[in-house]
Amino acid sequence: MLAIDVHQHLWPEGLLLGLAQRTTPPCARWARGRWTIELPGEPSFTVDPAEHDPDARADAVRAAGLDRALVALSSPIGIEALPAGEAEPLLAAYHEEALALPDALGTWAAAALDAPDPAAVDALLDRGAVGLCLPAGALASPEGLDRVGPVLAVLQDRMAPLFVHPGPAPWQPAPATSAAPWWAPATRYVADVHAAWHVFHAWGRPALPRLRVVFALLAGLAPLHAERVRGRGGPAGDPDPLVFYDTSSYGPRALRSVAAEVGTGQLVHGTDVPVLLPPTSRPLGHEAHELMRTDNAARLLGHVWVPA
Repeated sequence: MLAIDVHQHLWPEGLLLGLAQRTTPPCARWARGRWTIELPGEPSFTVDPAEHDPDARADAVRAAGLDRALVALSSPIGIEALPAGEAEPLLAAYHEEALALPDALGTWAAAALDAPDPAAVDALLDRGAVGLCLPAGALASPEGLDRVGPVLAVLQDRMAPLFVHPGPAPWQPAPATSAAPWWAPATRYVADVHAAWHVFHAWGRPALPRLRVVFALLAGLAPLHAERVRGRGGPAGDPDPLVFYDTSSYGPRALRSVAAEVGTGQLVHGTDVPVLLPPTSRPLGHEAHELMRTDNAARLLGHVWVPA
């Protein structure tokens, strides 16, 4: 089986040039050989073009002992949450280059949330996208789930997975600005992914019994709260064989705790490169590490059958 990293990011030049034409966040500015990305509610950050060269990234994937890495649009930037007329040209620029990357790089599609278009998602799957990445904010309430329901139905019909990644939805309140770069990743990102996990299990799974889903950053450790949910009358929260958890952002204690709750078979290898460096340790052991990169990833992506 292929060894796969399900969670990386790559900024195509066309997308950056499109962001450079904007005057309000999210937007990009070029200076001294780097891009500065400005986004609402968070400090700006820099993008080094050398880290986003497709051929160099493909070489790095192979050097890491992987056959493939799946890249996604960086949802916290908020492109998907823009009005459709502003989001769609940027998404088109992203998809144009992302779907033409070297074979070692696969692509998660993205969608404008102002007017979710099932036909557009269907077309992106036809062009080679492995599935769809949605911001967690879009799924953090039952009302949000209803809004994107037709898009999720396309994924289920096409047997393509959903990747839930931190990021805002247009119907959420504007985030308060913080000067600390760690604040949003440690609070809003975690809270939205956590809420999206609960919403999906309570309302999404009954409506979409065959949809495969992977949550970034171990779903914000939401599975560890299953006992509390049950105690308050919520869903039983039994491990779902079609729900997976990418291992990015957390270390050994969190990985072991979530594995004990949902089973090692539901963890998939995700690194969040180049936002984070790939982990150097294997806290669950060599065998589990290889399963996360191969068998588990294959089940998530539909390369092998999974009994529901």
